[in-house]
Amino acid sequence: MRLLTISTGKVMPLFGNHHPDYKSVASAIVKTQISDLNNPSLIEITKLGVKGDEQADLSVHGGLEKAIYVYPAEHYPFWNTLLTRETKKSIDLQPGAMGENFTIEGLLETEVFVGDQLHIGELKFSVVKLREPCFKFNAKMKYKGAAKAMLQSGFSGWYLRVNQTGALAAGDAITVVPGAIGAFKKEIILAVGGFSSDTLAEDCDITIKILNNDFFIYHLNSCTNCYNLHKIETKKV
Repeated sequence: MRLLTISTGKVMPLFGNHHPDYKSVASAIVKTQISDLNNPSLIEITKLGVKGDEQADLSVHGGLEKAIYVYPAEHYPFWNTLLTRETKKSIDLQPGAMGENFTIEGLLETEVFVGDQLHIGELKFSVVKLREPCFKFNAKMKYKGAAKAMLQSGFSGWYLRVNQTGALAAGDAITVVPGAIGAFKKEIILAVGGFSSDTLAEDCDITIKILNNDFFIYHLNSCTNCYNLHKIETKKV
């Protein structure tokens, strides 16, 4: 597992000048590679993400909890095929095209969990959540079904919190350190179900499945304290 590219973007009008809303909708989804395998420049990483990167709407991107957006390079063939078919143009997207800061290889959404730590080079990060694309992603891809395709495929990438600042370069190795899954499961089920910490027995067997940004929570035990929690409604995150 390794970091392939680091990319940043500046806030600018999302649409071209021909569009009636070009002045009112801003985005930094257009990214430029500043470190890659051919030119592995050291890039400063702060608590707010890659130095020089900007976000237009801090309510949905950026900040301490979504400082870095990560995307697996393995998904790029999917997007090139889909967009070539739907736009009737030859598409060859390059790393950074999803709006990500870190393009990586060797680690997919199905292999990483909220609460896991990623050690990249000498720095440490925590996995916070999967991306939920909006209309700006459709505009960037020039395909109105892009956001839906991202959710249906599960090829969404994820956000990181920066735990240790410093400098990184393309080519740095990535190591996954599993988070406290047991504590995370209990935290989520309490949040969804509205129960107190005394509701669940210590040996409760709770399973969480993540699909298209929904938590599906199943209680597989019939312990005395929580026999009635066999399935709890999904929680959008």
